[in-house]
Amino acid sequence: MNPTPTDAYLQRLGTERPARPTTEALRDLHLRHLRTIPFENLSIHLGEPVVLEEEALLDKVTKGHRGGFCYELNGAFALLLTSLGYEVQLLAGRVHGDEGRLGIPYDHLALRVRTVDGGDLIADVGFGAHSHGPLDFGERGDQADPGGTFRVVEVGGDLDVLRDGKPQYRLETRPRALPDFRAGAWWHSTSPESHFTRSLVCSRITADGGRITLSGRTLTTTDAEGRKTVREVGTDEEVLAVYRDGFGVGLSEVPTVRGGQFG
Repeated sequence: MNPTPTDAYLQRLGTERPARPTTEALRDLHLRHLRTIPFENLSIHLGEPVVLEEEALLDKVTKGHRGGFCYELNGAFALLLTSLGYEVQLLAGRVHGDEGRLGIPYDHLALRVRTVDGGDLIADVGFGAHSHGPLDFGERGDQADPGGTFRVVEVGGDLDVLRDGKPQYRLETRPRALPDFRAGAWWHSTSPESHFTRSLVCSRITADGGRITLSGRTLTTTDAEGRKTVREVGTDEEVLAVYRDGFGVGLSEVPTVRGGQFG
């Protein structure tokens, strides 16, 4: 990753290159990412390929001014952090579903990040509503965060990440490579069993610590105290304006749910 995409990435986040890859700098980059680059699955419903290659990930975030889902967002963030001097490992996760069932292998991509001042952290800018800051990898007690109370629990050599007492996903601790996640990204982009093929979402944290989410034509705004305002967006022009003004995403057409591509 040469300086040009790094600088373009930082420019989108509204910040400058940190002097050193410290824990404080990581926390700032993490929060800026969640506020600026939306968690979204629009490519699936616009007929755009999800490409897990370094140049494609960086181009989507910088030149395309788009977001993505976990593989894309955390994949791109890993490239940015590595270029800034952080030691980054890609970790595979499986999301906890209904009745305690775990998702497919490589269901989720999160990051383990080590900093020059001794930090060892779980960074995750690709799980939608989650922690606003990175979590301490080695801490086993409660970790307070604006997004909730988090806890990292050891489970048979893996780690469960809990939010407000509810398991969110299970992480392996073995480092992985970006191509390892291609099958998971393909499944989530094509299978009718994937929630990403059955619905539209575009969401980000707001400056006051709340959240703005557009699901199809339903716009939900949540303030920092958890109070929600929900309204239906009418015309296509209004929907495109919400994507543009609410998320910084410029689209030429309104995405519609396409559903899965295989049975």
